[in-house]
Amino acid sequence: MDEERMEVFLDMYREEPPVYIQELERKALADGVPIIRRGTRDLLRYLLRTKQPQRVLEVGTAVGYSALFMRECLPETSSITTVEKVAVRLLDARENLGRYDPEGRIRLLEGDAADVLRQLAAGGNTYDFIFMDAAKGQYLSFLPDVLSILEPGGTLVSDNIFHGGDVLQSRYAVIRRDRTIHGRMREYLEILVSHPELETICLPIGDGVTISTASVHHKTGI
Repeated sequence: MDEERMEVFLDMYREEPPVYIQELERKALADGVPIIRRGTRDLLRYLLRTKQPQRVLEVGTAVGYSALFMRECLPETSSITTVEKVAVRLLDARENLGRYDPEGRIRLLEGDAADVLRQLAAGGNTYDFIFMDAAKGQYLSFLPDVLSILEPGGTLVSDNIFHGGDVLQSRYAVIRRDRTIHGRMREYLEILVSHPELETICLPIGDGVTISTASVHHKTGI
């Protein structure tokens, strides 16, 4: 099936996001900034509207596009915490969040996600919805802290699990410098689908997405 043709078809049935979200999308794509694909956006909208989580954590802010989109899908009582370390992305993220989130429902934490996640876990913070969209090679190392702050019954969504299609290939079919990420992402997926306290589905949406729901008896990480 032709992916581009499918997206054109699906656009006829998609709910248009607010104009400012569309403008942020156009600018990000023009600037070469990686943002969530429209299929992933559709999935997030559905999950957030049906689950209506109160405390959302996003690992990987970029320019704030997905955090602002998620804000549009949540009740006014919900809050979003988002984490970013790349300086050039933080400049745009601060500007966009300041302009389009005047109420301050989105909290931007600046720093390496590994450090921030440890601090959140040590501080007893918990979240009922976590969106993982940071450096793909780090998903595996982030996971213990992510699971430790995911509430029982909470949802973990991981984006770009195909890593541009490389993860679908044999390890020896990808270029050497990408083999570490290939192996780490496959290990990450194996842990998600086999974890006794998670129910996980892998979906061929966008660049691949997993949805993992924590058991109501879930207490700690792996």
